[in-house]
Amino acid sequence: MKISQEGIALIKKFEGCELKSYKCAADVWTIGYGHTKFVEEHQEITQEEADSILLTDLEVYEDAVKKAVTVPLHQHQFDSLVSWTFNLGGANLNASTMLKVLNKGAYEDVPAQIKR
Repeated sequence: MKISQEGIALIKKFEGCELKSYKCAADVWTIGYGHTKFVEEHQEITQEEADSILLTDLEVYEDAVKKAVTVPLHQHQFDSLVSWTFNLGGANLNASTMLKVLNKGAYEDVPAQIKR
């Protein structure tokens, strides 16, 4: 499973895009949609580069979700988990109560009106 265009659009909306490098709240050089690897002060990229970097970065988080989740997911659930993992990291996904509950299948006990 891959993140959908809707999932990518959601991440773009929440992250915002900066084409010039800046220091994030954690004092780390950042560019594009939250990309931090090999970013330097005064670095600039194009919008096309930002979009390409995001897609490459998302592959790591898609893989993390695929490895961690042992139950079937709907596309919107996968998108949400990739977005969550993009922000908090694979280690936090693996240590999360959310993952433990999800993998136990407890989601199936949630009423249908909440699942939407």
